[in-house]
Amino acid sequence: MDLYDVLYQLYQDFDTGSIRDAQDFVDLFPPVDSRVALGYWESAQTELIEGKQRIEQEFEGGTELATIAATADRKQAFTALDLYTKYNRRINALVLDVDETLRSAGETDNEIPRETLHQLTRLHESGIPIIICTGQTLENVKGFAIQGLGNELVHSGRFSIVYEAGTGVFTPGKGTATKQLLYESLEEEIQTIFRRIRAQVLSNVPSELAGSVHLQGNEFNITLKPNFDVGSEAAASVIDRSLIYLIDLLGMTVTEIVDIDGSEINAEVASKWARAYYSDADGEIATVLTNRDKNVDQAHKPIPPVIKSWFDQIDVAYYHADAAEIGSLDLDKPTGVQAALESLAIEDPFVLVMGDSKSDLRIMRWVERENAGIVAAPRHASTTVVDHVTQTDNLVYEPGDAASILRSVGVLNRLAAFD
Repeated sequence: MDLYDVLYQLYQDFDTGSIRDAQDFVDLFPPVDSRVALGYWESAQTELIEGKQRIEQEFEGGTELATIAATADRKQAFTALDLYTKYNRRINALVLDVDETLRSAGETDNEIPRETLHQLTRLHESGIPIIICTGQTLENVKGFAIQGLGNELVHSGRFSIVYEAGTGVFTPGKGTATKQLLYESLEEEIQTIFRRIRAQVLSNVPSELAGSVHLQGNEFNITLKPNFDVGSEAAASVIDRSLIYLIDLLGMTVTEIVDIDGSEINAEVASKWARAYYSDADGEIATVLTNRDKNVDQAHKPIPPVIKSWFDQIDVAYYHADAAEIGSLDLDKPTGVQAALESLAIEDPFVLVMGDSKSDLRIMRWVERENAGIVAAPRHASTTVVDHVTQTDNLVYEPGDAASILRSVGVLNRLAAFD
């Protein structure tokens, strides 16, 4: 029989749901100092062993199939089969965003669900390295990674963190290459622009934003965050205004550094150039400018080529009701991921990418161009991300249910071994 027939028989003839429930109970609820709890745990373990044995006796290669039955439901297993049939490759690394991908403020109380952490651990134990790829600071990510995944996993030599959306890479256990400051490779003028903006972003903040926004403690990127609950109306208002402030500040800083035929450019003109450039570059930014009565002055187009050349190297990112950020277009998540893969000695990557934002979309597009993996996203992700994922393998999952995709990945690699 081919793999389809084998899986069909497995899920048709056996009570895989009970086996999977028993496996989850044994894994997620270990016995505690209670006779009653221990009795439940031992009963589940017995049911699990007996269920697996029945499958092992029925099929050639039954051990792998028994593990598949205990790992995934029918839909997840056949999703894995479709992926294996299409790509005929195993996943050899996980590239994972955190906020609104592994955890969701609306669905998981902003904590990574226990089931998701368990599936990550199982995949890592099977030999798959984990790359956390996020816009957060390194210290924030290290803290939750050690707390959620454990110190041993983080320092296993098969774990890496791409932080601040690609400005740095942290791979414990790699000696002098453990921490790579990728932003140090940028041109000195770019680094100067970022240093100047950072030095004045809070001291020059408009009175309407004072006390409502704070600067995230990044090493390089400049990220303004709201002093309100992310996603709230108050946060949305603050981030919209912060976006415009950052664009104006960037425009003024660039024109201070760049010489335009010896001319002195006033702040109003500089900010209009910046608004025009980033409005054209990003539809969401254009919408914010329009909604805030900051319409782009068409009279200030075209932008001088020398100014545009600097804007071409600097990214302005907008995350609705969450953050406004300035970063380098030469240092994005794909750049950081490739550096992490090199640190982990993965020469022929075929990865699972999970993310929800436009910065994650850049990794997804890199994966598609290089035929280097598969992509997944939560249903509430950015529209462009959901569209891209839907058009590839349609691995769209419900908020807080990243574990469902991880279960399919586990089956995908099992099918490769079974085949």
